[in-house]
Amino acid sequence: MSAPLPSAAPHLRRLLDLLTEDAPAEALGAVSSEARAAGVPAGDLAEVERATATALRIRGALRQHRRRELQLTALFDTAGDLAASRDLDDVLKAIVRRARMLLGTDTAYLTLPDEEAGDTYMRVTDGSVSVLFQRLRLELGEGLGGLVAQTASPYATPDYRTDDRFRHTRNINAGVLDEGLVAILGVPLLLGSSRGGTGKVIGVLFAADRAPRVFSPDEVALLCSLAAHAAIAIDTARALADTRSALDDLAGANAELAEANAAVREHSAAMQRAEEAHDRLTDLVLRGGDVKDVATAVAGLLDSPLTIHDPGGRPLAAVRPDGTGLAADSMDPGWLAETAEESRTGARAVHRDGRWICAVLAGQELLAQLVLHQRRRLDDSDRRLFERAAVVTGLLLLLRRTVAETENRIRGELITDLLTDAERDPVGLAERGRRLGIDLDRPHLLLVAEAGAREKLCAAALRYLFGGDIHGVSAEHAGTVVLLVACGDEDAGAGDAARVAASQLGQLVQAPVTVAATGPARGPRELAAAHREAARCLRAMRVLGRTGEGACVDELGFLGVVLGNAQDVDGFVDATLGPLLRYDAQRGTHLVRTLSAYFGAGGSLIRAKDELHVHVNTVVQRLERIQVLLGRDWNEPDRALELQLALRLNLLAGGQERA
Repeated sequence: MSAPLPSAAPHLRRLLDLLTEDAPAEALGAVSSEARAAGVPAGDLAEVERATATALRIRGALRQHRRRELQLTALFDTAGDLAASRDLDDVLKAIVRRARMLLGTDTAYLTLPDEEAGDTYMRVTDGSVSVLFQRLRLELGEGLGGLVAQTASPYATPDYRTDDRFRHTRNINAGVLDEGLVAILGVPLLLGSSRGGTGKVIGVLFAADRAPRVFSPDEVALLCSLAAHAAIAIDTARALADTRSALDDLAGANAELAEANAAVREHSAAMQRAEEAHDRLTDLVLRGGDVKDVATAVAGLLDSPLTIHDPGGRPLAAVRPDGTGLAADSMDPGWLAETAEESRTGARAVHRDGRWICAVLAGQELLAQLVLHQRRRLDDSDRRLFERAAVVTGLLLLLRRTVAETENRIRGELITDLLTDAERDPVGLAERGRRLGIDLDRPHLLLVAEAGAREKLCAAALRYLFGGDIHGVSAEHAGTVVLLVACGDEDAGAGDAARVAASQLGQLVQAPVTVAATGPARGPRELAAAHREAARCLRAMRVLGRTGEGACVDELGFLGVVLGNAQDVDGFVDATLGPLLRYDAQRGTHLVRTLSAYFGAGGSLIRAKDELHVHVNTVVQRLERIQVLLGRDWNEPDRALELQLALRLNLLAGGQERA
């Protein structure tokens, strides 16, 4: 009796152990070689190789997640250091040092305006080796830094020397060349003005490398977040310096000393309250809090109801000052976009219609809006607290987005396998789903969406699931985006779900999105069948001219019933149009197209010949040939209805109508 063949199970367990130990990629890759050397059968060996590839992807995603966590922790450590520092020189050195550390660049530096000279000078550098560069001065609008200060917007270049977007001057080029800098990223240090409602650029923060480098949107957002903390810290240090100077000036004025002391105590109390609030928000993030926790803290500190809305107007959190929930409706996206642009331009919170609004930004991308339902004016300390809450909310949303993208990518691979080959291992697919938090045995709606901009649609689908109270997963498949959404007995039907998705995805993509839905369905086999039905429904909607809408099969009338029930469409088309299709194929004629044009023209020979671009006698001759092939009753009402339906189904199935 022969010995049993080696099993793949020990090698799969080995992969899990290596993932737990955070083993190097080489160790994971060696598992398939070990399985091959052990004589594992070919089928099981292929499964081990696929599992190895999946483990390598999971390892990469986990490492990226840990790297983001380290960056976030470093950013909040920076915020704590800046809040604790009172000396302006110490503040500036800490800012530049942390900027270089967070982005891992060769150098970092900060420029400040010289009000008397009317230009900008190099204030602090870290990692610089050139004395010429360290003494550099530039006029407004010169170089990358001048453009950042002039526009109050971040700019990045992979190669400054060849980038013609910036006004190059001899002294700037000489300093950059002497320092050896190539790739440069600059972001403004913005401070909200107490008057005029516009943001003021109080400096520019740079990170630069001595080799070509493309700065990612995440790196731009990270440096912008540090710059936001830095601007507040610089303002605080200057305010304290001004306070000390004022105290020195008033030391000899006994009559005014009491009033000055009161002002100092009030200012110090406000600063202490702001620092305590900032520490509380920072602690919330480091303890794993979410957007609702930040909203609860800010609503309590400012004693006003607060709501947080996504760019589409949907509420992400809504709380009262006592921490209880608040019923919040979606807000008008147009009004939100207008106030967000005003907040972005002014780099501060704005007061509109009895509410305070502050845009939550990552670079130039709008992530959300904080809305404080407070009619009274906020003093400077409360306004700055509100604006700091927007910065913390942005960091949380960026972190949540990173985690959601990673999880959705891993879950999306399950959906792809489910739709590709559900019959191969339905039990294994269900088990994989449970491990990833997707219960395939629970009822789900299956939505298939398409739009002109597929890449935008993929990102919008993730935002649609991530931003709302929707338990689901999305994946790109066969040129469309598939959404698997869990549903209950009381949830909306497939048609309603498709219409809601088409509307909201269209808003996110800013273009028409067509969505077909089926379900509820459960289990790998049913879900795979539901996807096929939804794909047929989407094709039917395309042929019926229902682009930009949402629907299910049952709502498409008789054509939908035929497609949804998976009738023998090919057999029906062949039985009805077969003689014409074969005649055209054998002789290169155009009888099928002629018949379609004739019905489309309502039986008018004149309009049919214009559609076909032939003489009317040619149309008559073709119709006579059609009568010979189909019989004299081809134009009777019942027979004509069957022929028109067969023509539409033939077009839907991909049949070619030759001109």
